[in-house]
Amino acid sequence: MAFAASGGATMSMGGMGTMMRTSGSFEERSVQSTASLDVFDFTAIEEMDPSLAEGHRVMYDRECPFELRVQDAETRPQEVGTLEAVRCKILALGDEQNPHHCRIELTSENDLFFHYTHSVDEHSFRTMQENQKLMIDFPDYVSIVIRMLNNCIKEPHSYLAVFVMQRDGHARLDFIQNMEYKFVELLSCDFVASPEEVVRQQITFRYNSVKSRLALMQGRLQDINSLVKVKNPSLLLQLQKTPPRVGLKR
Repeated sequence: MAFAASGGATMSMGGMGTMMRTSGSFEERSVQSTASLDVFDFTAIEEMDPSLAEGHRVMYDRECPFELRVQDAETRPQEVGTLEAVRCKILALGDEQNPHHCRIELTSENDLFFHYTHSVDEHSFRTMQENQKLMIDFPDYVSIVIRMLNNCIKEPHSYLAVFVMQRDGHARLDFIQNMEYKFVELLSCDFVASPEEVVRQQITFRYNSVKSRLALMQGRLQDINSLVKVKNPSLLLQLQKTPPRVGLKR
């Protein structure tokens, strides 16, 4: 290093190495301590999900922008719907590379009673394949739906997810690509509104999940307060004196 040669430093290379190792070990301990405070284990909470009761595994769980439309039995669907973030949960039963059943659940934070399900196995997929002239096989179905949902999230102007709901509880999810000069329908999935008992179970789970997560985070916050109290009491005092933001007032 050029500045070491010109400064006439007297510390030996061995001494510098010892100091660097000591400093490094201290930094590692600090990082490990901080990391332990950052990690939240929600596994036990997620295992209570009633969607997993039949042995399904969650393959995808993410909010996606949907255009919601309502269709009466005797009329065409609305020309323009409302844009809303819908949570899409994809579950598979069986081997990940070759599942024998797939279920898609749609929920909304804006309406706790919004719960639709799409269920398909290899037999019912053949009907979809024939009706829509699909060029994919059932083992690829989950990955294709995931790709389309991600496209709707990343490129909302080019890929659309239109969810058409009927009064009798049936619904249809259309994945559409905007080609600028025309709209191309890529895939359609039939959904049905979930029974009241299923909706009740899901609402109960979502409430208990939020409650448990809040308890974990409050406990972690208390741990952080205790750590700051030992390491930097004046900082903790300053934090406690800081008034809450307007948006957080109860």
